[in-house]
Amino acid sequence: MAETEEAQVVLRLDSITKTFGALTANDAVSLALREGEVIALLGENGAGKTTLMNILFGQYTADSGTVEVFGRALPPGNPRAALDAGVGMVHQHFTLADNMTVLENVTLGTRSLWSPRMDRAAARARIAKLAADFRLAVDPDARVGTLSVGERQRVEILKALYRDARILILDEPTAVLTPQETEDLFATLRKAVALGLSIVFISHKLHEVMAISDRVLILRHGRLVHEGATRDTDRHALAALMVGSEVTAPRVASGTPGPALLSLVDVGTPDEGAAPGLKSLTLTLRAGQITGLAGVSGNGQAALADLIGGMRAPASGTLALGDTPPARWSPRAAVHGGIARIPEDRHKTGTVADFDLTENAILERYMDAPYSTRGWMHWPQAEAATRGIIDKYDVRCPGPGTRIRLLSGGNMQKLILGRVLEAGPRIILANQPVRGLDIGAVNYVHEQLLAARDGGAAVLLISEDLDEIMALSDVIHVISEGRLSPPFARGSMTPAELGVWMAGHGFEEERAHAS
Repeated sequence: MAETEEAQVVLRLDSITKTFGALTANDAVSLALREGEVIALLGENGAGKTTLMNILFGQYTADSGTVEVFGRALPPGNPRAALDAGVGMVHQHFTLADNMTVLENVTLGTRSLWSPRMDRAAARARIAKLAADFRLAVDPDARVGTLSVGERQRVEILKALYRDARILILDEPTAVLTPQETEDLFATLRKAVALGLSIVFISHKLHEVMAISDRVLILRHGRLVHEGATRDTDRHALAALMVGSEVTAPRVASGTPGPALLSLVDVGTPDEGAAPGLKSLTLTLRAGQITGLAGVSGNGQAALADLIGGMRAPASGTLALGDTPPARWSPRAAVHGGIARIPEDRHKTGTVADFDLTENAILERYMDAPYSTRGWMHWPQAEAATRGIIDKYDVRCPGPGTRIRLLSGGNMQKLILGRVLEAGPRIILANQPVRGLDIGAVNYVHEQLLAARDGGAAVLLISEDLDEIMALSDVIHVISEGRLSPPFARGSMTPAELGVWMAGHGFEEERAHAS
């Protein structure tokens, strides 16, 4: 990491301003990045971080201001020029072709259409050297669709390094990683910095910012409001600077469980490739209770979420709403049964990118009153409801007619949260509900889930963040390879004890005792 102010400035943004209609995303923002330095770029959702980096990478054109890379002005709106200048960007949502190999993804677009056949042996050798130098172990012949999330991230970083990136922009790089994958990523970043790479690190996870960065820059409402050495601050001060006031986590009291609103008994679903199905899973969701589901990514959480959301039916066992098994289980049956879902992937399954906010706000209920009558849509009512969500949940956008793809990930998540909670659900499926949110928005989401619980809803909280699970849940289950642990009451298990179950060892001990 950079130790002196004399280190070469490799990147300079000067007075960058960008507006989208009435919304000012960046307001005269200036920053400098030095060789071998990691700067953390912080801010609330919609503060302008990703817009600023998209301007640097040439995907947006600034209204005013300049970008210099290694002392040379970068032509605006030209990603190829940014790549040629040594700028690489790893987006929060990966841009890989699942049906292609690692080697094919890494080399895609690196040679002219008129060039002769690619020298695969040379490409393979170069990828192997980069992987060894930067601790990015991955099989070059593996299909990307078969890789874990952590492995896919390594491929994204390899793509940038293969193109000779000397400046790396990482947008929420740990949002979908497990703690172990995050440690592996940080080891890679430290090695890269030692070899002279410079990094812009965008994150909402303040403990990670403190661990990896040299300097911290904070945007608020598009303006740069703080710049300083990481060692001179702490997480609480950064959180307050991000939101403009002191940040306090909600007080969590125990819930009062009521009747069972949804029951799964000995439910099984088939495996899907490498993804495990559910194995004789029994689970009860009760009114007035938050049930936390902990586990390492890819251990059956997706199968359980799809089942509860009506995307699939049990292959064996029974599902009941209250005391009644539905005649036919489907997404519409789930919605009419009072189940509302915050999906894991807000882009793929939570929103339709080219729909506006109003259309997305009524996606799951557009055939119901007050939005339609006998097939006729009532758009004024839909737009009024969307304006209410925008105001109540602080969705930062130009208005309800905005295409949702133009919003930051955090503001998309706020719209989904409003869509869910304003429907008055009996059961809330909250799958990674705060992924990618800033600390203020995280606290707000937690407050809303607690309020819904106290109002009588049953909440299933699926999260890979063990701290979140332990803080909010009245009862905790662990899922591993599609198997569900017994329920653990709040405060009865330590993180280490839950970790034993997450690794699968608790299930082995349980079987040994049973026999």
